[in-house]
Amino acid sequence: MSHRFLRIQRLLVLPLVALALLAGCEQAQQKAAAPLEITRDTFCSLDGMLLADYPGPKAQIHYTQGKPDFFCDTVEMFSVYLQPEQQKRVVALFVQDMGKTSWEAPASSWIDARSAFYVVGSKKRGSMGPTFAPFSDEAAARAFADKEGGKVLRFAEVTPDMAVLDGGVVKDKSM
Repeated sequence: MSHRFLRIQRLLVLPLVALALLAGCEQAQQKAAAPLEITRDTFCSLDGMLLADYPGPKAQIHYTQGKPDFFCDTVEMFSVYLQPEQQKRVVALFVQDMGKTSWEAPASSWIDARSAFYVVGSKKRGSMGPTFAPFSDEAAARAFADKEGGKVLRFAEVTPDMAVLDGGVVKDKSM
């Protein structure tokens, strides 16, 4: 009976140990994800535009497998991330802190996109038109919104219908 008990115990314990090891690997992958710097050759995963050639905040999504996707605009990142068809397993999302870098020539200043404050609906334009300005500091986001217009939102408050890639043309009644 004890031999049978040990066999059953192994059958139950081994899958639990395997799950724990996999969870540990995933946590190590998440910790290992770090933002990559934009070079003169970094292009947007959606439209091929060179990121360094355009103003406004940039973004990047890192996956468990494959290379990260870069975006010339934060709206593009949200558009991809919030799509129901998005099947790749996301490890990290990074955006540039516009409280710590230039709007016209943003460089470095990467922050975790999920912890950022976003100004949505400001007068400032990114590479694709209206954009979401990310900030690590809520006070900086509110000051930006007071000056440039818009509303301050957290990452989880941004919805797919806000991340539309039409550059505002659908709402433009002047045409």
